[in-house]
Amino acid sequence: MVLLCAFSLFLSPCQAQVSNAGRSVFSFMSLPVSSRINALGGSNVSLSDGDISMAMCNPALLHANSHQTLQLNFSYYLPGTMFGSVLYGHNFGEAKGLRANGAAVPTDAVDAPEKPNYFAVGIHYLDYGNMKYADKDGNITGGSFGARDILIDVMYARQLGRMFKIGVTLKPVYSIYESYSSFAIGADIGGHFQTPDSTFQMGLVLANIGWQLKGFYSKEDGSPTEMLPLNLQLGLTYRIKHAPLRFHLQIHNMQTWYLNYEWTSLDKSPTTGDIIPHDVPWYDMLFRHTIWTIEVVPKSERFYIAFSYNHRRRAELNLTDQRSLAGFALGAGVRIKQVRLGFAISQMTKSNFSYQVGLTLDINSLLK
Repeated sequence: MVLLCAFSLFLSPCQAQVSNAGRSVFSFMSLPVSSRINALGGSNVSLSDGDISMAMCNPALLHANSHQTLQLNFSYYLPGTMFGSVLYGHNFGEAKGLRANGAAVPTDAVDAPEKPNYFAVGIHYLDYGNMKYADKDGNITGGSFGARDILIDVMYARQLGRMFKIGVTLKPVYSIYESYSSFAIGADIGGHFQTPDSTFQMGLVLANIGWQLKGFYSKEDGSPTEMLPLNLQLGLTYRIKHAPLRFHLQIHNMQTWYLNYEWTSLDKSPTTGDIIPHDVPWYDMLFRHTIWTIEVVPKSERFYIAFSYNHRRRAELNLTDQRSLAGFALGAGVRIKQVRLGFAISQMTKSNFSYQVGLTLDINSLLK
């Protein structure tokens, strides 16, 4: 009840707004960049367990274990496309209460990590493949062109005692579609809290704060620019103490109530011929803001199995004339010494599933 009231307070001032569904530039920024994030439903801002890719959702999720970690991710969405990312983390600084040689001194922050400043950088690349030129009627005219998106994440987080972290991300974005190009700058600001035994975690992030510096096209009065797809998210994670189960609830796009397109149906009035929109019930719209996940994770955290449900993805991608698994995602991962492997599968299109694989290496340990 408390959570529902808090959620309502966030949403009530924004109910007159419309969502950015189908209207925002750089919509590729909403794609899950790793197998772990895909398995968790596409976004998670509350889970901090050493997986460096989680910082793509919330920079405060950088972890002491992300030090000198290299992660490679590859995704398959459609034939001919390529979506991948490379991430690297490095921690620095000296915690209060630790001498240069690592010896402890009396302090209230004795439980703080030795290097409380977390830094990471990531590059994401989406190549849509080669497309053929055609006229307005669909007739092939010869030749081909390409389209690409590039996103760079520069992330920093600071550990504040045992239970709190704050973080910020600077994210330049560049896209080029045939002869049209655009450049934007954005930022994420996030925070994270967890209990000393990590049974409960909570994250809050305001993502994609920014705008285009150069639009895709120009007019006589200049180049029109647009805002990035702003997203205010709250995440809750709870782990059962004596069972290998972890539950996640993510609430996204809290800055707006409506998450549907302006017209959700192609039905036409028999008298006027106008398109008739179908109203989305309030309870359906409420659940479109949520992502639900259950994980099987042993105490050693040497592997995980995750199953998630994203209701907005289900509402937008589900097919009415045939069965579909849109909205559901399944993933698993295993840690073997200094190497982590991850895999996830979800349905994004009518005839194809999307697959993602991830490889994480502990560079420091491998070089010893």
